[in-house]
Amino acid sequence: MRHHVGTLLIFTLFGWATLQAQVRPLAQDYVTIWKSPDPKHVYGYTPGICRLPSGRLVITHEVSSGGKVVAPNQKAISEARILTSDDGGKTWTHRANFDMSFARPFVAGKSLYILGRSKQVAIIRSDDEGVTWSERKFLNDQGIWHQSACNVHFANGCVYLVMEKHAPKRGIQGWQVGDLAPVLMRANVDSDLTDKNNWTFASELVFEDIWDAKKSDYFGVPFYPADRNKPTYLVPPKGRGVSVLGWLETNVVQFTDPNHLWYDPQGKTFHLWMRANTGLTNYAAIAQVKENNDGSMTTSLVKAPSGKTMLYVPCPGGQMRFHILWDEQTKLYWLLSTQSTDSMIRADRMPPARWGTPDNERQRLVLHFSKNMVDWCFAGLVCYGSSPKESRHYASMCVDGDDLCILSRSGDEKSHSAHNGDLITFHRVMKFRDLVY
Repeated sequence: MRHHVGTLLIFTLFGWATLQAQVRPLAQDYVTIWKSPDPKHVYGYTPGICRLPSGRLVITHEVSSGGKVVAPNQKAISEARILTSDDGGKTWTHRANFDMSFARPFVAGKSLYILGRSKQVAIIRSDDEGVTWSERKFLNDQGIWHQSACNVHFANGCVYLVMEKHAPKRGIQGWQVGDLAPVLMRANVDSDLTDKNNWTFASELVFEDIWDAKKSDYFGVPFYPADRNKPTYLVPPKGRGVSVLGWLETNVVQFTDPNHLWYDPQGKTFHLWMRANTGLTNYAAIAQVKENNDGSMTTSLVKAPSGKTMLYVPCPGGQMRFHILWDEQTKLYWLLSTQSTDSMIRADRMPPARWGTPDNERQRLVLHFSKNMVDWCFAGLVCYGSSPKESRHYASMCVDGDDLCILSRSGDEKSHSAHNGDLITFHRVMKFRDLVY
C-alpha cells in the first residue's frame, strides 16, 4: 500500500510539474516597441511585421486618439510608424511615419512595401530596406476600404493579399461589418507594386448579399438578437452593444496538398479565412476566389461535398482578428489568435473591465497548427495579460530562422480598455517547429 501511495504521489507531483511546463507561456517576456504617453486618450493599433532576406525585421503600427482632441497640443493624434531591427528585435530604430491605416509590411521582388488604406487602397515602397520611402500611391480611385495587418501569400510568381471594400451605406446602424466585401488582390512579384495597373482585384462579395437567415436554422447564428435599423444592447439601456452579422479582417490561404478536399490541381483557387462576427466563438467565415482564364478573379462561397453552401468553419479564436502563416518547412498552417474562456457569461454579470460582448475577450494570445485549416492542434499559450483589460491581441507574426517573431497590440494595468491598449509589444517564440506533435 505504501508503495502504491508513494508511486501515486510521485506521479501526481510529476504530472503537476509537467502540466505547469505545458501551460507556461511561450513568449511572456517582451520588448516594448511603443508605450502611450497618455494611456487614457492615446492608443496603439494595427501591428504588422515582416523579415527581410538580410535578416532585418520591419514593423509598422498606428498611434491614435480615436479622433478626439488631446492636450497639450489640442488636436487629434493619428500617425503610423515604421521601425527596423538588426539584432533580432532587441533594439529598434524609428525610420519614418506614413499616412495610411490598416497597413502591413511585406517583401516582393527586391523591394519592401507597406500596403494599407487612406480611404482608398494605398501603398509605399522602399528600395533600401526601410530607410527611405517613396511617396504614397493609390491603387484605386473609389470606395472606402478596411482591413488589418493580415497575411500575405505568394504563389505562381505573384503576391496575393486581401483588402475589404465597404459597400455603399445600406442603413446598418452600428458596426457595419455586414457591408464588407473581402477583395483578393494579385500582382506579379517583380512588377512595381506602386503602379495600380499592375494589380488585379477580384470581384466583390458583400456579406449582406449572401446571408440567408433561413439556412442558419439549428446553427445558432446570430447568437444574440440584433437589429440592423437601430442600435441593440444586451444590457439596456445602452450597455454591451451588439452588431449585426458580418465578416472582416481576412487572411488568404491556398491548399497544395492533393489529399485535401478543396485542392485545385491547377493552382488557381484561393480560400479566404475571415473573422466571423456572430456572437459565438471559435468559428471563422470562409469564401473562395478562383482565377479565370482571362486573368480575372471571381469570389464566391464554398461548397461542401454534399453540395451545401458553407459559410463557417471551426477556427480557434475566429471571433477575433487572427493571423495565418504557412510554413513550408513543416507543411503546416500556423494560427495566432485570441483565446476565449468565458463567452457564455450573462452580459449583465460581466466584470466591468471586460470589453464589449461576452465573445470579445482579448487577454490571451495562443498558437495552433493545422495541416488543413479545419482541424487545429494547440501549440501553446504565447502570452497573456494579468487582467481582462490587459490585452494581447490583433497580433502579426513572421518566421525568423527557427523562431516566430510576434508583434502584439497590448495593454498593461494603465490601459484605457482591452480594445484601446497602451502598448505595442514584440515577442519571440523560440524553435516554434519543436511544438509540433
